[in-house]
Amino acid sequence: MCIPVYRADRHTLSSLWFWSIPLEHLKHLRHKFHIFMANNNSSQVKECLRHSDMAEESKPGSSQDTMDGSKRKHSECSSTEVTDPRQKPGAEAQAGDTQCEGKLNKEPECHMQLDKLSADRNHTVLIDINKFNAGRIVPYKGKHVWDHLHVKLPQCYPLNTMGSRWAVTEKALKNLTDKVVSVGDVEKAIKTYNHSHGRDWYFDALSSYVAGVPKMENSFPNVISNMAKLALKLPELIQHPIPLLRQNCNHAITMSQEQISCLLANAFFCTFPHRNATHPNSEYGNFPTINFSSLFTERSPRKFQKLRALFHYFNTVTKEDSKPDGLVTFERISIKPSECPEWNKQKENLTNLQVYSKGCIEKEGKGMLQVDFAAKMVGGGVLGRGLVQEEIRFIQCPELIVARLFTEKLADNECLKITGVQMYSNTRGYSDTFEWDSPHTDQTKRDEWKRRFCQIVAIDALRFDDPRQQFTEKNIKRDLLKAYVGFKRDNIPTEYTSAIATGNWGCGAFKGDPMLKALIQMMAAAVAQRDLAYFTFANEQQAEQLQSMHKLLKSHNMTVGKLYNLLQEYCKYYSRHHHHPPHQVKNVFDYIREKLAICSSQL
Repeated sequence: MCIPVYRADRHTLSSLWFWSIPLEHLKHLRHKFHIFMANNNSSQVKECLRHSDMAEESKPGSSQDTMDGSKRKHSECSSTEVTDPRQKPGAEAQAGDTQCEGKLNKEPECHMQLDKLSADRNHTVLIDINKFNAGRIVPYKGKHVWDHLHVKLPQCYPLNTMGSRWAVTEKALKNLTDKVVSVGDVEKAIKTYNHSHGRDWYFDALSSYVAGVPKMENSFPNVISNMAKLALKLPELIQHPIPLLRQNCNHAITMSQEQISCLLANAFFCTFPHRNATHPNSEYGNFPTINFSSLFTERSPRKFQKLRALFHYFNTVTKEDSKPDGLVTFERISIKPSECPEWNKQKENLTNLQVYSKGCIEKEGKGMLQVDFAAKMVGGGVLGRGLVQEEIRFIQCPELIVARLFTEKLADNECLKITGVQMYSNTRGYSDTFEWDSPHTDQTKRDEWKRRFCQIVAIDALRFDDPRQQFTEKNIKRDLLKAYVGFKRDNIPTEYTSAIATGNWGCGAFKGDPMLKALIQMMAAAVAQRDLAYFTFANEQQAEQLQSMHKLLKSHNMTVGKLYNLLQEYCKYYSRHHHHPPHQVKNVFDYIREKLAICSSQL
């Protein structure tokens, strides 16, 4: 079943748009609505407590639909090191800075109204839906489980001869709420229930933050006290199991922003059990880290700036007058081999392209599907030293970090889509020049599920130790598949689907070729029938080259299949010539231009 279900009637859409929808789209929407009504259970309790059924349905390879907009020790290698406009404060897109071949869809302008929020086998909702429909957000009461299919919550830790781990945790955190605390007090509390790390966890970065943060920014003792109170509300705010988003299982989780803030407060205080061992064979070795211990060690300017942003977030969400009151959805989407496009046979023409040489995805791409240049372990090095595109976005919108709690490493046919997160911080710079700048007041409107019109898709590009490796059919097909699963629509008409905001995905630390990656994304977007907004991160020459290439391809009525075949020809050319001096080897754009010129001359 596809969640959410969209209403498409004359009462909810403008009559002009409605009657312009092709008949096949209307039939499909009506069909999906009947499927939804047939499968949806009016009792959230009956549906959500069927854990054994959900586990059975979520096995790898099971046939499930996805929902549109419902929505690593892991190496601390960051996602992609590329030049970014954040290096230059004020480098924002200006009028006339773009080349546009058609207006690009943005939400909420292109939004198609959602049906009422509901839970089913493929969608876990952690709030009470009946009360939500009545205008209140309260936790949904279920029955906790302790197994390999769900997050192991600290309050559910089994009793042992030492007693209750949660009781020890509660006592340690309560000690942080009734006095003026220091970094030493925080360290003592955390190590109280993490005995095995008493000698290998250090808090130098946290000490450096407290010593160096401007006193007017926030009060460390006050924020810590409020964070501890928030963390202690975990049994109250999370009363239903949180499923793990496992590989090759399509599933979504919707929770409140308050629930997210509570989970992140527990992550800060390192309360999540079984999540500190990071070797490949450990229980959660295929998941990102979630406890914040790695952020507290080894002082560095990068961590100092990250902590400024994170403490601002916690300061905001623990105040009654500023804590957020909406929902956020996290959805893992995978596609089966039978659903993968046959790239050499695709007849779609390229969609519209708008190129920005200035500006950034999160601002100028507002209202579009925004691409997170992700690591396989979502969030990359956000809890370490990583500070490039993905980590910066997670620091600006800390609610994204909670995805690390339940999202397994992404496979080649998967993405993670997040809908509704809020931006809390303005930042500037990039990597070593990154700085927290100021609080951000997010004015983004919300949809019918009280989620902000902000949708982010995490897709990981291939990492190449040798850049020459990317020019093979196998590797091109892999990144085409990854981009496609991230871009694909969820069976709603294109006029109600937002454009994609992206850029030099997988270029930099991952050593991807910007020209090749741009072509790959253009092809995936064409098959998904979505337009593109492309940000070249202050590289004006690249912007001009990309726009010129796109115009050339469009003038030749280039289909995805023909472009794919051209790329395969280029791979063969590159294989024969890559050992030559670089200036003697044509880049992929020049190769395509030459081929098209030859074809034109033969007409």
